[in-house]
Amino acid sequence: MKAFVDKDICIGCGACTGICPEVFDMDNDGLAIAINEDLSSELEGSAVEAQDGCPVSAIAVE
Repeated sequence: MKAFVDKDICIGCGACTGICPEVFDMDNDGLAIAINEDLSSELEGSAVEAQDGCPVSAIAVE
């Protein structure tokens, strides 16, 4: 699985980094980025939780 952040939608709330800091971080513009796009099976659950917790649906885990 892979994680993606749509920076055109992201509002920089930081919810994803709070839920799954192993996969998501904030960039210099204050927007989320996927620092670990290729997800190990151990990270898939928390990455999906971050996707579900994003208030603007800027995260995709596929």
